[in-house]
Amino acid sequence: MSVRHALRAATILATLALASMPASAQTIRYANQGVLNSLDPYTLNESTTHGHLSNVYDALIARDKDLKIIPALAESWETPEPTRWRFHLRKGVKFHNGDPFTADDVVFSATRVRAKGSNLQAYIAADTKVVKVDDYTVDFILSSPNPILHALWHNWFIMDKKWAEANNVVEPTPVAATTPSYASLNTNGTGAFTVESHQPGVKTVFKVNPNWWQKPQHNIKEIIFTPIASDATRVAALLSGEVDVIEPVPTQDIARVDSSPNAQVLKAPEIRTIFLGMDQARDELLYSNVKGKNPFKDVRVREAFFRAIDVELIKTRVMRGLSTPSTLMISPLLYKLSGDFTRPKYDPDAAKKLLTEAGYPDGFEVTMDCPNDRYVNDAAICQAVVGMLARIGVKVNLLAQPKAQYFAKVLKPGGYQTSFYLLGWTPGTSDAHNVLDQIMGCRDDPKVPRGEANLSGYCNKKVDELAAKILVEPDTTKRDLMIKEAFDIALKDFGYIPLHQQNLAWGVSKKVKLVQRADNEIMFYWATMD
Repeated sequence: MSVRHALRAATILATLALASMPASAQTIRYANQGVLNSLDPYTLNESTTHGHLSNVYDALIARDKDLKIIPALAESWETPEPTRWRFHLRKGVKFHNGDPFTADDVVFSATRVRAKGSNLQAYIAADTKVVKVDDYTVDFILSSPNPILHALWHNWFIMDKKWAEANNVVEPTPVAATTPSYASLNTNGTGAFTVESHQPGVKTVFKVNPNWWQKPQHNIKEIIFTPIASDATRVAALLSGEVDVIEPVPTQDIARVDSSPNAQVLKAPEIRTIFLGMDQARDELLYSNVKGKNPFKDVRVREAFFRAIDVELIKTRVMRGLSTPSTLMISPLLYKLSGDFTRPKYDPDAAKKLLTEAGYPDGFEVTMDCPNDRYVNDAAICQAVVGMLARIGVKVNLLAQPKAQYFAKVLKPGGYQTSFYLLGWTPGTSDAHNVLDQIMGCRDDPKVPRGEANLSGYCNKKVDELAAKILVEPDTTKRDLMIKEAFDIALKDFGYIPLHQQNLAWGVSKKVKLVQRADNEIMFYWATMD
């Protein structure tokens, strides 16, 4: 560790030590490699942010420890007709400021989550009518049947209409906002914890909500979240006892943590897929030395990039065996026919030939956007990709940034601002349709919020047609075969380059017991501490 990094590590540890002095035995100190910037629940559709806010806000439905859908703010629901869902709301629930939770808040939240600036617009179709039947009943009227309407909704948190109007936050806060809104700095949920203080990028303090409508399964009084970007500092803080939970543990430090007397690593497969994307929409790339055309519009260039990436080398060298190389854009845990597919062979010689055939015998230059604090070894993966593409003559200028800057750039309003990028995606519905719709869906129709996370502009109308049929098909066998057909088309298009599913690696004090869900959301309302 350099002197500069050592001094920074000492400063962070000293800050944590000071913060720990007055804390009770039921205070959990949590450190993540990334920051929590905005508290607005509709700003960023990202699992770490959802995980933080799920401790503060509730949704109509929730996911249990095995990711099964269970009631939350909605006690029950039914479909009186194929295009109408009726939700019966829980009575007696209050927001943190004492406001009662009613149907008005659900209708308001359904409007707000679909408004300009929201990164969760796809959670409810634009043409869905949300109707208050009475104070504790809400109907969702659809234009066509949707048997998995509510599958995403465990991360659609319900906001207080009265509070939002009083504080001028009726509109959601965009991820690229340069001025924080009241909702990005303050919360008013119905969840297990309140936010006592929030310093974006520095520290957030959560306090237990004594009036939570659920019976607590935790014994936590306080959570102190501190982002620590440095892997070495984060691990040192865990091993010294200055923090109780860290995420992630760098792969190279797992054995050291497991051998320590006071901490361990919780490990399990994750359902997130890490992948590479290429801009296939613009006529000229934003960040390339190729002018007047877009190399990625040529399938031969996309295939060349695909065949130049050695996922097995990434697994062994970068991930140290803690990843599962992927053929598809979805985890095999979520799609039972994944084994029917074979990943196109790693072949740099074939990749060079494809580039030559496409008119780039000497390769070309392109900028790659990459987060450096979001996924396990994200920057190291991108550096490995840079080296692999250099072997086929492609010069990649790597722009690795903290996730706040990364997402603000690539999700910039007016068109996604990236030519080549790394991203991770966890299908919120635990279903393949989510990937086909939000990652692969054509985003050419402003009236249809399809392709909300499609930063590439990849578009195949046949995939969209299949996705629309998959959404309404109740027969699981027919549905799985249509999903297979859609993935087969996309794989032949080389529209994306799936890399792997990373393994979860949470560093946890032996005093703390956590539930490790496969979506990597840490729920402190299930935590206990000795």
